[in-house]
Amino acid sequence: MWNCPYSNDYFAKFAEDFENEDASPTFSMLSEAACSHGITIVGGSVPESSDGQLYNTSCVFGPDGKLKAKHRKIHLFDIEIPGDITFKESDFFAAGDKPTIVDTDVGRIGIGICHDIRFPELAALYRAKGARIICYPGAFNISTGELLWEVMQRARAADNQLFVASCSPSRDSSGSYAIWGHSTLVGPSGEIIATSGHEETVVVAEIDYSKIELQRKGLPLDKQKRADIYLS
Repeated sequence: MWNCPYSNDYFAKFAEDFENEDASPTFSMLSEAACSHGITIVGGSVPESSDGQLYNTSCVFGPDGKLKAKHRKIHLFDIEIPGDITFKESDFFAAGDKPTIVDTDVGRIGIGICHDIRFPELAALYRAKGARIICYPGAFNISTGELLWEVMQRARAADNQLFVASCSPSRDSSGSYAIWGHSTLVGPSGEIIATSGHEETVVVAEIDYSKIELQRKGLPLDKQKRADIYLS
């Protein structure tokens, strides 16, 4: 939700109907940036307006500037911890109903948004369908971020022996929702390749796909799984 303050007072105001590009400045800007630089962009997430509903949506653009895929957040973040935080994303957003896998010039990518990372079933599905990277734009709060943001990324990467890339907004101390930050790239054995703090910054890192094959050959988790036990 990087194109507006993270508050339910602003989501509808800044929401864009991607079918109407002339009235979607964020969508158009990402498309133009991808095209002008000849790169693939996973464009964080922004509020999307469609058929009278609001969605938390991530758009993926190819080097030609065309939309390759969009992911509507599947798992909405509803939390109530007395004395700490109360937040119900389902009060103003509708949930997406399908996973998102996209073939790009940098390989097959699975997309999740924020709370989607808490669900290992989605990451396992992406691995089964050949994803090499899972990208999770997300805005964990201070409480859940400190406890879980890094842990979840490393777990999803290690469990599925692939790369996990996350991108978080930097922290705005004046906002009502304090964001943890810490954008990160994790490798297929769960190792942190690159990360950041909560300040505004750029993270640059290389991804070596050969590490996936080395990890899976040395530790063949797929062959070691016991579906006969899990499903009984």
